Amino acid sequence: MLGMIKNSLFGSVETWPWQILSKGDKGEVSYEERACEGGKFATVEVTDKPVDEALREAMPKVMKYVGGTNDKGIGMGMTVPISFAVFPSADGSLQKKLKVWFRIPNEFQSNPPAPSDDSIKIEDREGITVYSTQFGGYARATDYVARAAQLRTTLEGTATCRSDFYFCTGYDPPMKPYGRRNEVWLVKSNE
Repeated sequence: MLGMIKNSLFGSVETWPWQILSKGDKGEVSYEERACEGGKFATVEVTDKPVDEALREAMPKVMKYVGGTNDKGIGMGMTVPISFAVFPSADGSLQKKLKVWFRIPNEFQSNPPAPSDDSIKIEDREGITVYSTQFGGYARATDYVARAAQLRTTLEGTATCRSDFYFCTGYDPPMKPYGRRNEVWLVKSNE
């Protein structure tokens, strides 16, 4: 935890590598198409709880892991954004399921420390292409749902995205009151 606080206060934050493929806007919605690198991720899945509550349970586990609660006892530093997959129902509301994805910093990609908490899994993930839209404030599940719906409507007829899940992302520590950055990522479908 101390490693996370030190890194967020002193700016040692690594960004999940991606390349912007295109930009667009339609009405009030601006978006980017990005190719995001794959790699090793620390993941935590929480089910049977509303998204906001599940996030409050999962995030401290990930923060402790990157802060040094692992088999090597080392703080790895932060990568941004912290992302979590949500799973929409047919009506657009979110199911009681969430999966946090934290990209392991590049320095530890080849040999990440093993988590001390059994609920944290290390997964090797392929790269993904996403459509991303950005917004500010302290985001809640309802904000992500609304932004995802706006982006999906904006992309209608021009892009095909997966409908079974999407990503909600945050870039800022909880103690940052202003200038917060959040995004919704719709995953491009290969169909």
